[in-house]
Amino acid sequence: MRITVTRNRQRKKIFATDGHRWFIRSGAGGRSQKEVLTSDLKAGDRLVPKFPRSRIRRSRPSPFGIARGFTFGDGTRTYRGSRALVCPPKDLAMLKWFPHSHTSSVGENLLVHDLPAYFKDLPALTESVSYLYGWLAGYFAADGCVASDGTVILNSAHRENLEFVRDVCTTLGIATYGVTSQSRRGLGVEDSDLFRIHLVNEDLEPEFFLLDEHRRRFETQHKQFSRRGWVVQEVEWSDREEEVYCAEVADGAAFTLEDNILTGNCFGCQEGGDVITFLMKIDALSFGEAVERLADKAGVALQRVDGDERDDRPKGPPRNRLVEAHRHAQEFYADQLGSPDALVARQFLAERGFDKAAAEMFGIGFAPRGGEVLYRHLQQKGFSVEELTVAGLVAVGRSPYDKFRGRLLWPIREPSGETIGFGARRIFDDDRIEAKYLNTAETPIYKKSQVLYGIDLARKEIGRSSQAVIVEGYTDVMACHLSGVGTAVATCGTAFGDDHARVLRRFLHDHEEFRGEVIFTFDGDAAGQKAALRAFDGDQNFVSQTYVAVEPSGMDPCDLRMSTDDLPTGEAAVRELVARRVPLYRFVIGNIIGKHDLDRADGRIDAMREAAKVVASVRDQSKVTAFAQEISRMIGADIDPNTVLAETRRVKQRPSSAASAAKAPPPAPRAAGPDLRDPRFRLERELLKLVVQRPMTIGRRSSEIGPDDFTHPVYRSIWEVVAGLGGPGAGNGDPAWAQRLRDGATDPEVTSAISALAVEPLLTPKEPDAAYVNHHMVRLLELTAARRIEAVKSRLQRTNPVEDPDSYNRMFGELAALEQHRRGLRDQLVAGEAAH
Repeated sequence: MRITVTRNRQRKKIFATDGHRWFIRSGAGGRSQKEVLTSDLKAGDRLVPKFPRSRIRRSRPSPFGIARGFTFGDGTRTYRGSRALVCPPKDLAMLKWFPHSHTSSVGENLLVHDLPAYFKDLPALTESVSYLYGWLAGYFAADGCVASDGTVILNSAHRENLEFVRDVCTTLGIATYGVTSQSRRGLGVEDSDLFRIHLVNEDLEPEFFLLDEHRRRFETQHKQFSRRGWVVQEVEWSDREEEVYCAEVADGAAFTLEDNILTGNCFGCQEGGDVITFLMKIDALSFGEAVERLADKAGVALQRVDGDERDDRPKGPPRNRLVEAHRHAQEFYADQLGSPDALVARQFLAERGFDKAAAEMFGIGFAPRGGEVLYRHLQQKGFSVEELTVAGLVAVGRSPYDKFRGRLLWPIREPSGETIGFGARRIFDDDRIEAKYLNTAETPIYKKSQVLYGIDLARKEIGRSSQAVIVEGYTDVMACHLSGVGTAVATCGTAFGDDHARVLRRFLHDHEEFRGEVIFTFDGDAAGQKAALRAFDGDQNFVSQTYVAVEPSGMDPCDLRMSTDDLPTGEAAVRELVARRVPLYRFVIGNIIGKHDLDRADGRIDAMREAAKVVASVRDQSKVTAFAQEISRMIGADIDPNTVLAETRRVKQRPSSAASAAKAPPPAPRAAGPDLRDPRFRLERELLKLVVQRPMTIGRRSSEIGPDDFTHPVYRSIWEVVAGLGGPGAGNGDPAWAQRLRDGATDPEVTSAISALAVEPLLTPKEPDAAYVNHHMVRLLELTAARRIEAVKSRLQRTNPVEDPDSYNRMFGELAALEQHRRGLRDQLVAGEAAH
């Protein structure tokens, strides 16, 4: 069938089978929704839309991103980089985003010079939220407009640019209305298309608008383009079937269609099937377990037929009896929380900012101090001793007794909401059991490696936002949910493992086509860093992007929520903690590299080797390459990605420590460095040949050269020997200059290299003149400037412009100065080549 829909003067045709399911608005004011088939759709039905979760509410536009976005829209490439054109009245608002930049005037317009060439390229979607937000704001300031009615429009002559803007908006959680076009005609030229995209006003913040007039119209005028959903205009029969997923259509497309149309043939991962298949996938059950679960709910007795295969199912009470016992136990414990004996438990909760409503929301209870109170209560409900002991609620000594006594209890529930266990907190000083927390032991229904506390409350929000926040304790989960972070869960008495990851993946819809976020919260101390390393080892369990949120003060979410006298302020701090997340790999690698002195050559080598050990554990080769590039940027200077990759391969090829100990090989010789004749070091080798063979040709310019200009460790050592003897000038007229250099070296490899440099012919067939020498020196300095630029860019990427604006702006100015220095060196090279 063919469905024609409209939204904000846009018209769209969709083709689907007559049995495809859709969600439409229903009820008073369209506040509810219902599911209908294509054959039941009619004109006037309003389709329920699906939009991304906003990620800009807790972020601010990056200044560096703004400068790049504006240059992309109102800038041009130059021979050596790019420049931005700032026309009135934009000059007053936009010049502040180009600090320390050189400007010139052309009539009433201003030109901002010496900007990086990549400012005219589209940024990577993997950039931070703040950076992409800034880029979009800058691009809008250049090519966007806010109409008199408040409509927000971004224009471009290139459709692909606006398609990229749609991707950026999806990443940031800003809804768009699709790309439209109109034809324009100029004098004496062919017609051309102008493309535009509308942004949903209610997803934007005033700070997005960098120009005063844009902001004024946004805040004061009526927003005409505010309809989010599509309206059905016509439904007709057609032989064509495509575009939407349906069990009746082979190779269906997706769960959410382009332009925010929500359809209902799967639960988010392009899956379909009957109720048994759904339960198997949503709760990770086997076929038999799913059938048993459904039979329990429907009250159907299953009859098992013996076969040839051995029955490995656990014997004992049926699952529904164990779950029912836990339900009665949770209700009993919750009632006891209001008893006089539970005063200490209530005080414990109150001191942490949890009131009666919070306790009821999470089902918190209190286990009486008497030894058989729960047992007698459940016995009256008809439960046997076997059922209660198998459930882990009662233990048997000389007689049955309660497993939990005198403790504050949190019910641990399955995603469906069924209680399957408890976590118990010590609150009395005279408790004979010293352990702060006790958890239900392993039972047929409770496997601690597979359960997550809070998943029953978080599952819907995790699915909606494609985000999961993993905290360390029960009270942290409570604090997060009460602070507005409804995706928080915690493990129950064990570290986060592979089985926990599989549970989360189901609700994250974690697959290649749809990537979410998994955010771990750790302390900033050594224990937190160790936990981050464990999480990084399990990072490969997720397709979703993994992050870490660390509170600098070391407080966990529960303490952070109570860190101020004003509870709303504390709750905002919890939300800010999650919003400040950084990529997990960057946190782990950054901590490793941060332990080393990167101003020293040996410190950089050690940092690279230790970081490579971590990266070597990653199986995905594409990630290994990306991590190697990140390590190179973090360390900077002479560590390039190829060096990191080579070290990673060496780590993978090394035998394990156990195997090495068994074989007990002799000490390995020092690892050989790169080949001295590698083409990468050709420039360094030629310049050192001049220093050794023709020291008088180098002149005073050599004072600008230092050891850091040489990337090969042997060549660096040779220059240090030269500098120790007074520089190249010390060899003028000295026939024993090469011998003095050899005598000054302590490393045999350096001595051998000096001997080779002293006799190897130069690469020029004639006597080296000043232009030849100058070319090699300037080119060496230019390559050093390029490495320093990459190092500053790396630091810029690691610096949060909101948290540390002074450092960010200082580095931005340093980057501009380095770019100018590099251009000056290039000008010298060009001038030298022209004169030569």
